[in-house]
Amino acid sequence: MNIILLGPPGAGKGTQSRRLMDRYNLRQLSTGDMLRDARSFGTEVGELVSASMDAGEFVTDDIVISLIEHEISGSSKGGFIFDGFPRTLGQASALDNLLKRTKNCLDAVIEIQVNDGDLVQRITGRYSCSKCGEVYHETDSPFDQSDKCKKCDSSNLIKRADDNASSLSIRLMEYYKKTSPLIGYYYAKGILSSVNGLLDIDIVEKNIIKILEN
Repeated sequence: MNIILLGPPGAGKGTQSRRLMDRYNLRQLSTGDMLRDARSFGTEVGELVSASMDAGEFVTDDIVISLIEHEISGSSKGGFIFDGFPRTLGQASALDNLLKRTKNCLDAVIEIQVNDGDLVQRITGRYSCSKCGEVYHETDSPFDQSDKCKKCDSSNLIKRADDNASSLSIRLMEYYKKTSPLIGYYYAKGILSSVNGLLDIDIVEKNIIKILEN
């Protein structure tokens, strides 16, 4: 099973990805992680990644696709969740070509819908466990500093530096300009479904599972 979760920053893609990984034995293909790992390898692609990132430039889509192809070819797991990719229509087309070339396909693209006003409240109040990534919130899911993470027992919480209203406005603008067109792209392919991301996390998960198993 290969799936993509779409949605604006703070929609809950990371939380739901972790749950789906555990349930279906999927591997999360995070382009950010792959790029950081590539820098530590002495390969030709790794050197290209390092040169681009050190110069403050965007890594080309061709390089990202080659990294994804390497991960797909070298994995024995049952499928993937694409995290942070594709972000543009060009990347979506390149991913389609890669999947076809490697005899894979997308089984589902799920849009997690959350309106902007609720996103601001959700993001500005959130923080996460630095060890396992479990997400907490100042009001919705508070974390007592004397307690430990309910998932991994760590007591080290972090708050992203860009989890503020000003940074969120910029990130949302980027999403609507570059990524939201993917909703129409995958709808036309007949593999797009949507869930309400404002519901309880467990309910959102159940709704996604219904889509995947129907």
